[in-house]
Amino acid sequence: MTPTPKQLTAIKAAVFVLALVPLARLVWLTLAGALVEPLQFITRSTGDWTLYFLCITLAVTPLRRLAKWNWVLKLRRMLGLYAFFYALLHFMTFLWFDHFFDVAEMLKDVAKRPFILVGFIAFVLLIPLAVTSTNAMVRRLGGKRWLWLHRLVYIVAPLGVLHFWWMKAAKHDLAQPLLFVAIVALLLGMRVWWAREKQANPTAQDRGQTRRV
Repeated sequence: MTPTPKQLTAIKAAVFVLALVPLARLVWLTLAGALVEPLQFITRSTGDWTLYFLCITLAVTPLRRLAKWNWVLKLRRMLGLYAFFYALLHFMTFLWFDHFFDVAEMLKDVAKRPFILVGFIAFVLLIPLAVTSTNAMVRRLGGKRWLWLHRLVYIVAPLGVLHFWWMKAAKHDLAQPLLFVAIVALLLGMRVWWAREKQANPTAQDRGQTRRV
């Protein structure tokens, strides 16, 4: 079933508000003094929600293809921007509380610790995706170039999972990283499968190709 324009507007508003709930909870717990280790909790929560939104964003195309819900494409930009938003909070927590905005010291730390380097690369790659998320940038870049640029998300997601895995491996806690590995592998594997199907059948048409990530 395809929602009406009014229903779609309501869905977008609901998603927008719900996506802010983790931040609201984080602020509330911090101000209430309910956190034993606030810095660790903030860092972990913002990192977790970055991965959640990356996975949800990557799930849009499979959901559209399998459930025939073309309307979910209208939510993907917002979901992707929330992935960047929480990644930015994650990075700012690291820069502020760990290094007090000393960029030189931060970069030294990034260079010394591989798991931070991987996360930093993933964050940097997210920046052009956020900057070019507007319709004006799609027109300026052209559909094909915009599509190729936004395929960087296929690199960002595995790098984000690797960053998380590396961090958790030091604590011998791999249950959650393994779950993210499985989800991202499935979502990217489906795309590889469809790409091979398309090569085998070049006449197959997929509507909205220039918007697919």
